[in-house]
Amino acid sequence: MSSGSRARREFSSVEIVPANSYRLQLSADFTLFDAAAQIPYLRRLGVDWLYLSPLLEAASGSAHGYDVVDHGRVDAARGGAEGLERLAETAHAAGMGVLVDIVPNHMGVGDPAVNPWWRDVLEHGHSSEFADFFDIDWDAGDGRVKTWPDEVNYRRFFAINELAALRVEDPGVFDASHREIARWFAEGLVDGVRVDHPDGLRDPGAYLERLSRAVGGAPIWVEKILEGDERLPPTWPVEGTTGYDALGLVDRVFIDPRGEAELTRVADDATGAPFDWPALAADRKREVARGVLHPDVARIARELGAAVGGGTEAALVEEALVELAAALPVYRTYLPFGREYLDAAAARASAARPGLAAAIARTVAGLTDPGNPGAARFQQTSGMIMAKGVEDSAFYRYPRLTSLNEVGGDPSWFALAPDGFHERQAARAAQLPGTMTALTTHDTKRSEDARARIAALSEVPAEWAALFAELRELTGTGHAPIDELVWQAIIGAWPASAERLVDYALKAAREAGDATSWTAPDEEFEARLAALARSPFENGRVGRIVADFAARIAPAGWSNGLGMKLLQLLSPGMPDVYQGTERWDRSLVDPDNRRPVDYAASSELLARLDDGWLPPVDDSGAAKLLVVSRALRLRRDRPELLQGYAPVRADGPRADHLIGVDRGGAAALATRLPLGLQAAGGWDGDTVVELHGRDELTGQRFDGRVPLGTVFARYPVALVVTA
Repeated sequence: MSSGSRARREFSSVEIVPANSYRLQLSADFTLFDAAAQIPYLRRLGVDWLYLSPLLEAASGSAHGYDVVDHGRVDAARGGAEGLERLAETAHAAGMGVLVDIVPNHMGVGDPAVNPWWRDVLEHGHSSEFADFFDIDWDAGDGRVKTWPDEVNYRRFFAINELAALRVEDPGVFDASHREIARWFAEGLVDGVRVDHPDGLRDPGAYLERLSRAVGGAPIWVEKILEGDERLPPTWPVEGTTGYDALGLVDRVFIDPRGEAELTRVADDATGAPFDWPALAADRKREVARGVLHPDVARIARELGAAVGGGTEAALVEEALVELAAALPVYRTYLPFGREYLDAAAARASAARPGLAAAIARTVAGLTDPGNPGAARFQQTSGMIMAKGVEDSAFYRYPRLTSLNEVGGDPSWFALAPDGFHERQAARAAQLPGTMTALTTHDTKRSEDARARIAALSEVPAEWAALFAELRELTGTGHAPIDELVWQAIIGAWPASAERLVDYALKAAREAGDATSWTAPDEEFEARLAALARSPFENGRVGRIVADFAARIAPAGWSNGLGMKLLQLLSPGMPDVYQGTERWDRSLVDPDNRRPVDYAASSELLARLDDGWLPPVDDSGAAKLLVVSRALRLRRDRPELLQGYAPVRADGPRADHLIGVDRGGAAALATRLPLGLQAAGGWDGDTVVELHGRDELTGQRFDGRVPLGTVFARYPVALVVTA
């Protein structure tokens, strides 16, 4: 172990939370060695910790690494043990930490030849030495694993047969699957972990306690999706979540609430009936629970057994479970923590299905019995039902303003006023000061800059309505909600290749699952959909319409994108920058968001910025790179400036177009609703803000009551050091 590694390990052992992180997606095309080569650039950018996608041996050709097949070694295709050592030494020598994504819930089993544990189970069934490693329902068959969709007898990651769940609640399974991870920390290679999908674990709290001991108390973040005002269980030994809750707040403060009615009308006209988001989400959850996840629901009912009445009542118990999962407002409970959510779900389900009320009451009694195995299994399963029903289906059926259709979000919650934003951010600062904040992840449905441009539709809803109507006359599938969703994606991602747009459109429609699906694709519909996605390239009129409208709202998208990023980077918590998003990135859902990053171009632009260049706000993304680098450096190098939280408010007729936060020694100011501001004539001399300090972006100095037209003379954002 190098002296740099030892020094960094000693530093991280005092539990200092990183100032920021930068997420890197490792693959055979971008290995640990490639990541190490980018450390000089990332250090100049202002990055404190590197945040790596999963490292353990994954299925052959895996582009993401979440299908681990061997927990005993670093994936050779991603650089292997030597690559990890190189990256750790290089990062630590540069004063940077290393955070790694780990996958405790499941393993890749699509190719048994490369997963020795699963291969042995398939060969020897219940007598395998690894039979208890996987969550297999051995009592429901002949001692063999069943993989047919309607006969699956093992818990999976969601409904993916190729990802079999592990029983890490068993100490032996935990040790076998975490020995290599523990080595990374013992040898000072890694400084923190991000835990994938903790909701799938039988007892997340107990798992996290064991993990914390295994990694020597290093900081832990969990991919926990919080809904509404939901909070993390206070006993978990974690810094916080991976930041989707922050994403939703930042997005909504840049949306114009005055656009809600017209955009709702457009979406309702497209479907022929008013959209009811709660009903849609519940219906999709029911469909999942009765369909692809029925084996899991049936197993819960069977395990609840006598506690709820077996025999002829089994069907009623299953239906009660379906209704409870459909009505649950969060991904899962952690009983007794979160009992109020289960009680609320029971009340709603009983009101909706009074004939099922008695069965629901008995089922809840079983689910709250800590000695009943079905109680824990329901908690493991409700999150899968939520994810498959809402994230992977309902989000693709609700086209009103698709920038809101994001993980952990509620698309029916349209906009957030600045005062509401400040209230929620102050609460986050008090509750989870080390929690991660994100705008883009490998799982977001649209990257931050695509969402920033789509958000501008809320300012010009009538224009969007007219544009969509014209496009529907020129080309379409006959399924207007899918068409609107795809057109918004095209506008958000423009300019994008036809191949990218076709791939997105097909995935979106199959996830929606009403006009076509993964299991029963409608070739004729999909041909029409592909033609729609290609039409901007093949139909001159369509191409002009799309290009002209994208150009019309591009400046608003740039303004929103800069403002969203600056707020994220200066807000309470530990901000993460997803690879490549230091410049404009208008990616769509994976795998589109795993495209290669041009680090050479970014490095060249950063050098010019450091030489004093003040770039224009244009498609080069240099202005965003300026904002990101200055904010990251400030967080890393001057943390004492970010110890408080207070709103920055303007006075004057256009004060509502400012969103600003004062962190104690530095303030972030951003323009909101830029198209409305432009329509009003821009910043006027009567709208002012009290500022004392220097703008890190432009070098401009302020002292007193300053017109916002002066503050934003060059950029729609400002980063002012006030201490």
